[in-house]
Amino acid sequence: MSPTLLYAADLIAITLLVFGVYFPRHRRRDLIVAYLGVNVGVLAVSAALASSSVGAGLGLGLFGVLSIIRLRSAELDQDEVAYYFSALALGLLGGLGSAVGELAVLLMGLIVAVLYVAGHPRLLRRYRQQRIVLDRAFTDEPALVRHLEELLGARVHQANVQRVDLVNDTTLVDVRFELPRRPSAAPASRPAATATPPSNPAVLGQADPAAVLPQTGPVAARQSTPAATPPTVAGGGPGERW
Repeated sequence: MSPTLLYAADLIAITLLVFGVYFPRHRRRDLIVAYLGVNVGVLAVSAALASSSVGAGLGLGLFGVLSIIRLRSAELDQDEVAYYFSALALGLLGGLGSAVGELAVLLMGLIVAVLYVAGHPRLLRRYRQQRIVLDRAFTDEPALVRHLEELLGARVHQANVQRVDLVNDTTLVDVRFELPRRPSAAPASRPAATATPPSNPAVLGQADPAAVLPQTGPVAARQSTPAATPPTVAGGGPGERW
């Protein structure tokens, strides 16, 4: 097979792996540059080594040392490390796969397919792994497992105690557990009580309580006092003024 076709197949494979499999699941933009750069760099150097007198083992050893330094410089998850080495493998197959021809293209497709299936969210989705700091110091493993199962609501398969602090009363544990198939239904919430609007006495045909009860105070005094009449002038006619 022509080396140019292998280069094109490598670029297609790394594009599918990064933008079709990795990024939709992990959403880490910084590692996209790392995967693409590593793949293209390995492809370029392996292609140059394949056409020169320098041994391919020397080139692979140099890239192995560089990859170890890169992986030790930042903490990566295990699945991200798998993508990292897959990008390396695709670059090597594209640069050094001219001797095997079509088999190199099949191996590239196999790498992409394995990562797609093995990292699918539906594969073993009920199994989890967490590091938990408990606010109690547990020295009894069965009691620790029972407490974790009550806390997580799941079946604990393995609990590795990493640190027990008897002074601060804490426990650091690495837990491998399995979620139930059907999570327990949340209790139905009671409907909120609604305020009943006050009834209208006129509508119900009842008398107004304010009109029935006697009124006291200044309001009652003003209502009981008769209106003052204007004074009259004795002996005055209808046309006289005073």
